[in-house]
Amino acid sequence: MLLNLLLQISTGAEDLTAEGVEEVVPHEETLSVIELLASGGWYIMIPLAILSVVAIYIFIERFLAIQKASKEDPQFMNQIKDFIHDGKIDAANHLCKQTDSTFARMIQKGVKRIGKPLGDISAAIENVGKLEVFKLEESLSTLATIAGAAPMIGFLGTVIGMIVVFHEMRISSTGIEIEQLSGGIMQAMVTTVAGLVIGIIAYIAYNVLVARVEKVVYKMEATTIEFMDLLQEPAE
Repeated sequence: MLLNLLLQISTGAEDLTAEGVEEVVPHEETLSVIELLASGGWYIMIPLAILSVVAIYIFIERFLAIQKASKEDPQFMNQIKDFIHDGKIDAANHLCKQTDSTFARMIQKGVKRIGKPLGDISAAIENVGKLEVFKLEESLSTLATIAGAAPMIGFLGTVIGMIVVFHEMRISSTGIEIEQLSGGIMQAMVTTVAGLVIGIIAYIAYNVLVARVEKVVYKMEATTIEFMDLLQEPAE
């Protein structure tokens, strides 16, 4: 009896499937990066996009400028030494003018001061070095500002988005569906993610540039010491 009942249930299920009842297949929804960014709200995403473009431009421009400033001709100081030992100050000054580099501009200031006290020569070279470092650090403060401001702007967009969601919940007389609530929250969180990504990238870029500037400063100090030692050699 029990076996017959089970056979009847199985046969009925097969008949029901054969009659055209389709099996429900779960559908996986996908979301592209562009759609995700577009859902963040133009009033927040546009400023973040502008900040990202500015940060990328500053990093590339400063990276190339610092890389150019860090290049040092090993033959330059050797030629300067030969000219100074031979008393050819004008030739040394002319070589500095022809060499377009941070180190040449510093040495040129020192060559022009030859004959004056060593303290004055060192101070003159140091002042030129400070100006060169200031040029290298140009726009780095802007990059640091972007690193701090982008996450804050993203968080502002999240707060505004959450306020809009709660406002819709309050004014809705029939209640709000879970799909609408989750969609609004997701839209609000997108701005925070975008702001954090931009801020992290800008922060890393800022520290990379600062580290490269410090290397250039170290080379400048080494060149200054080498030049000052050169001026003291005849007195020894």
